[in-house]
Amino acid sequence: MTNVTKPVGVPGDILNWPMLKISYLTDPASIAALLPPGITPGKTPKVTLTVYNFPVLNEPEYGCVVNIDANYNGIEGEYTLGIAIDQEAAIYGSHERWGQPKYYGETKYFRLMDYISASVTHRGYTFLEYSGQVTGEGEIPPEFETNEWWIKCLRGVDMASTDYDFPPHVVRVYSKYGTAYVEKLSGKLTLNDSPWDPVASKLPVRSEPEAHLWTPIFLDRRITLEGPLDPVGFQPFADTIGGSRWPGEFGAPKKG
Repeated sequence: MTNVTKPVGVPGDILNWPMLKISYLTDPASIAALLPPGITPGKTPKVTLTVYNFPVLNEPEYGCVVNIDANYNGIEGEYTLGIAIDQEAAIYGSHERWGQPKYYGETKYFRLMDYISASVTHRGYTFLEYSGQVTGEGEIPPEFETNEWWIKCLRGVDMASTDYDFPPHVVRVYSKYGTAYVEKLSGKLTLNDSPWDPVASKLPVRSEPEAHLWTPIFLDRRITLEGPLDPVGFQPFADTIGGSRWPGEFGAPKKG
């Protein structure tokens, strides 16, 4: 393995916190059920959970991203179901400008020597827990590109109508990354039942979860408004749980 220099920064600086990346396979039908018409399942039914602490608005933002592999317009990427963050200021503008599915949640994420701990709580439910140990350095991958799919949409003010003030459009988030450092992990992922964040029930684990710590190098990022989705076909996906993309009813979990 090529010798890699560990990232070094000012002690206490939040800028170089590694991201905790956890992935596993689920049922293909589970992925398909969460995607609106026009966005299709990816090659594999993969779920990616990213727990992070990153400076947003010049202060720490602890968060958790839930993505599923999905393609749009023949382009491979990931559909974002929700981003639970602990910084309220970044939620509403992100929704309005980009359709970024942020909502308020509480994330605990820390490292003590080689021990890693993370948990995410929303509406009193801790829906994700991870604990593990660093087992060594990982290989540095080549530079790579990613695409995330968000949805920008604004339903009409008349609740008796199915019209939109702004019909659903796909937002493409293109990113290019290098990697400063990777560390391998051995640990346990626990997904707990939650009506507000139904990862455990709607994306059941069907493979051994894999996890690592990733310190990215940000090379490029572009957010663009792409094509429209079928407004009629999108109707069942327009009502969500809070600011996420989990299917809901009047902003809450569906009843029954």
